Amino acid sequence: MKQIVEFQDLGINKDYQDAWDFQESLLAENIAIKQYNRAQEKEENPEFKSTKNHLLFVEHPNIYTLGKSGHLENMLASSDQLKDINATFVKTNRGGDITYHGPGQLVGYPILDLDNFKPDIHLYMRNLEEVIIKTIGDYGLKGERSKGETGVWLDVGKPYARKICAMGVKASRWITMHGFALNVNTDLRYFEYIVPCGIQDKAVASLKRELGIDLDMSEVKQKTKQHFAEVFDVEFV
Repeated sequence: MKQIVEFQDLGINKDYQDAWDFQESLLAENIAIKQYNRAQEKEENPEFKSTKNHLLFVEHPNIYTLGKSGHLENMLASSDQLKDINATFVKTNRGGDITYHGPGQLVGYPILDLDNFKPDIHLYMRNLEEVIIKTIGDYGLKGERSKGETGVWLDVGKPYARKICAMGVKASRWITMHGFALNVNTDLRYFEYIVPCGIQDKAVASLKRELGIDLDMSEVKQKTKQHFAEVFDVEFV
């Protein structure tokens, strides 16, 4: 039986903190259910509840986010420069270093209880990468993994290797939050103000730059959802 995933598109220009708070609320609901089920194990006639899986899509206004293991020196812009480019900066609790979110970028936040799948963060990350590899493959691009560097890349092992999708997650009691950021029609100039993901010798890419055209974001979302359903073997509601 396939797992059910509740899908929501939070739209464009969604404040990062608001989306983060929403993720935290969904995470808290699932943790409360797990705590309830743990208590039920001691009861004579237990009544267990099911945790819920979610997938959120969103586009944020210009913002730089620094992961809990990141290095502040990878933020190259001053506070004045951030104002000039209409961007903000926040420290977050996901894994990974610094990245950029902004218009034209598809951000996906899966809130999954991995106990409903397989409690393996390494496998979960590889599956997220596979979703993006399949999605950009629909546009004729060969997405690849780069050893020791989470995310999806183009032309791995070549001097012009570049990252098209960054990833950073957090898990509590096997419940995930945060996720992936796929550059679709993203203005890549914003990456010039950081050392993306803390990696100094590689560039970033977008579907628009690689293909030379503006893409239909709704189409990219639909393809991403389709491949997410395939890779994770789920149904959306």
